[in-house]
Parts: sequence; structure tokens; C-alpha cells
Amino acid sequence: MGSTVQQIESFISFISGYVWGWPMLLLLVGTGVWLTILLRGLQFRELWYSLYLALVKREEKSATKGDISNFQALMTALSATVGTGNIAGVATAIAIGGPGALFWMWVTGLVGMATKYGEAVLAVKYRTTDANGEMAGGPMYYIERGLGMKWLGVAFAVFASVAAFGIGNMVQSNSVADAVHATFNIPHIWVGVTLAALTALVILGGIKSIGRVTGVLIPFMILFYLGGALIIVALNLDKVPGAFALIFNHAFNPTAAGGGFAGATIMMTMRFGIARGVFSNESGLGSAPIAAAAAKTKHPVDQALVSMTQTFIDTIVVCTLTGLILVMFNWNSGLNGAEMTAAAFEMGFAGGQYIVTLGLILFAYSTILGWSYYGEKSIEYLFGTSVIMPYRMLFIAAVLLGSTLKVSFVWTLADCFNGLMAVPNLIGLLCLSPVIARETKEYMAKRKAEREA
Repeated sequence: MGSTVQQIESFISFISGYVWGWPMLLLLVGTGVWLTILLRGLQFRELWYSLYLALVKREEKSATKGDISNFQALMTALSATVGTGNIAGVATAIAIGGPGALFWMWVTGLVGMATKYGEAVLAVKYRTTDANGEMAGGPMYYIERGLGMKWLGVAFAVFASVAAFGIGNMVQSNSVADAVHATFNIPHIWVGVTLAALTALVILGGIKSIGRVTGVLIPFMILFYLGGALIIVALNLDKVPGAFALIFNHAFNPTAAGGGFAGATIMMTMRFGIARGVFSNESGLGSAPIAAAAAKTKHPVDQALVSMTQTFIDTIVVCTLTGLILVMFNWNSGLNGAEMTAAAFEMGFAGGQYIVTLGLILFAYSTILGWSYYGEKSIEYLFGTSVIMPYRMLFIAAVLLGSTLKVSFVWTLADCFNGLMAVPNLIGLLCLSPVIARETKEYMAKRKAEREA
């Protein structure tokens, strides 16, 4: 029996390694590059306007459809992406690929903004209303309604529903339980019970409840973490120029072994930077457009502009500050993951490890909330609205289960299905890219006419 389980784990690990190999990474980045060219660098031209729409202006009062505000939709999507990848994922990329990995994370973020934009345009354009009167949208809907390929939409929904229980649930609750136990010596079971109860309080109320909570929680947790990181950077400004020099130098040159660092080739640096960048911001995986489809908005492009700021905030802002502190202090210490990030923060500021621990708890909890909605909509697409409440109860139980189990196999399985989600989504994005371009052109022409009127 034991050997059978090991064989299954080895097979899943093999598949996961293939799924997240160079072909997938190049396809993900290549899609972002193609959309950047097609949209003439829209993410750079419209960044400030997008941030204005996301953080200042409110469109929902004049919108006729939608369940939550565009801001709440953004916060729900951010809740799922700003997570352990911003703390442990950045550290893993730098620990294996060297400081230059952060540069390649920036590349994925910059082109990923175009991908995220395209996903949201299609999600809003092809969304529909379910039997409960709520918005339903995402890759499964724009693949079915835009391409007429329902079987491919079903494939996406299956992959997403499995990934939701792994990467969006048990892996996160296990990370929280481990962090709380290590820092405060609280037993895993009590952490799990508390986390499951807090999850139930939010997700049983559906997307409107999730939107209200994430609309408050996400700004707080991001500002808390960024505030701590900025204090560390401010207290160690003399190290900043050297850190940036290392990042740019090692992005294009092999990283020599030193300290606890084993050394890295340029290909290793690129691969881990790109892989961890995609893992963090999820551009191209197809998860975020499920939340975008629930937004109250007048036009698909309005929400798409808001949605692309998610990747900017996640990768260009949060990951950059984490990576910068790691490079400033202990990138070659031999540590890895959240432990490496906590050590770097502590070296920069007494008590810095608690910023990382509390940040990890908040990030993981928010990821559970965001992914509960992604999984719910995927299950609903497959089986209808009658399964929503049973799904929510099962999702809550999985939070408790994940906090008490060793989830290395669950992580591998979830990582595999997380990558498989990208395949049907990228097919949909590439095939429907003319639709994205047309919607954008019409919107920009209308906006220009309104300005000139």
C-alpha cells in the first residue's frame, strides 16, 4: 500500500513538473506579450487611469448588472493572489535562482497585466445570470459562449474546482497552522477550528459577504505588510542601491555559489523567477476573471482596467518589497520559503519576523476566501446552483482538515491542477483576442469622444 501511494505521488510530481515546465511558462508569458502588442502597451498607457478607477472612482451606482462593486471585485481577486506566494514564493525564487529571479518576476508582472486585462474583458462580456439571480462568469463561460467549446469550459471548471480545495484551501490553512504554532505555540487543531469558523462566517453569505469582508480586510493587510516592509527599507537605505545592482546583474549573468547559495545558471534564474511570478499573480491561470464577472460595471473594459491593477499591486509592489529585503540581507543564507523571509525582516528590523508571521496568516486566510468563490462558481458551472451550499460546507470542513494534516501531496496535486487551469484559459484568450481588441477599441473611441464633447 505504501509503495502504491509513493508511486502515485511520484507520478503526480512528474506531471506537475511537466505542467510547470518551459512550454507552459513560455505560453503564459507569450500570451501576455501578444496581448501587450495587440493592445499597444495598454497596461503602460492606462496604468494611472486604471489605478484611479480601482482606488478612487466608483462606477457601480450607474451600472445595471453585477453583484459587488468593481473595488470589491478587485479586492476579492487580490485576496486570492496576494498570499503565501508573496512571502514564501518570492523567497523560493531567490533562494534557488538568485537575486536576478526578482527581475524575471517583474517581467511576468508587466506582461501579465495585459493578460489579466484580457481575461476580465471576456469575463464581463460573456457573463450570464444564474438561477439565483447572481452573476456567473469566467473562463468556462467565455470558452463556451465565445468559442462554442463547452467541453473545454468543463475541463477548466474541473481543474479549478480541484485546485480550490488544494492551493486555495488546505495548503493555506496548513501554512497558517504551522506559522501560528511556531510563533505562538498554539496547537494546530485550535488554529484549524478558529480558521474554519472565520471562513464559515464569511463564505456562507456568498459573494456579497465575501466582497464586503475583502473590501476591508485586503487594504488593511496589504498596507500592514507594505508598511512594515517600507520601514525596513527606510532604515536600511544604504543597502538599496547594492540590492538593485545585484538584481539586474544576476538577471543576465550566472549567479556564483556563495554562503549557503548553491549557484544558479541564467536559465534557472529565469525559470524560477517566471514560475514564482505567475504563481503569485495568477495572470493567465483564469481564476481572477471569475471575480471580475461579478462586478457592477457599465462596460467590460472599465472592469478590465481595474482588474489589471491586481497584477501590478501583487507583483510590482508587494513582491518587489519582499524580494528587495531578501536581497538586501540574506538571499544566500541557505534558508528557503517563509523562514527565509522572516529571517530577512528580522535582520532589518527587530520584531520583523512578526510582520511576516501576521502577514502570512492574513494572506493565507484571504486566499481561502477568494478561492472559495472560484471553486463555488466552478462547481456551479458543472452541477448547477443546488450544489452551492453543500460545497460551502465541504470547503469549510477542508479548512479544518488541512490545518491538521501534512499536505505535501495535496500541494503537489493542487500545483498540478493550478497549472492545468491555464491550458483551456489560454486557448480561450488567444482565440478570442480579436474580441478583446475590438471591445478595447470601441471603449477608447467612446472615451475620447466624451472628452472632446
